[in-house]
Amino acid sequence: MGIKNAKDKINAELDKDRYISSMKKLDEIMRDISQTVSEVSSKRCPYRNANDRCTAKFGCRNQNRNVQPNELFICQDDQKLDYRGAWEIESEI
Repeated sequence: MGIKNAKDKINAELDKDRYISSMKKLDEIMRDISQTVSEVSSKRCPYRNANDRCTAKFGCRNQNRNVQPNELFICQDDQKLDYRGAWEIESEI
């Protein structure tokens, strides 16, 4: 094995170790994000935007519909309830 081949092998191993280390760090970051999303999603409606307006294309009992024409409804969710039960579901045909 020549010096060039030995260098290439060492570089390949270093890159592999660096790759594995990077993937472990990325996995930890993604797990933290996923856990936070899971916690927040049971309290905050995903259709509530940063301006506390509802972007849902369906009815919800947390919508304040007393708004100007063409404005999004105001989201009145207090973020203390499990919003998933608040959605109005149409009858099946």
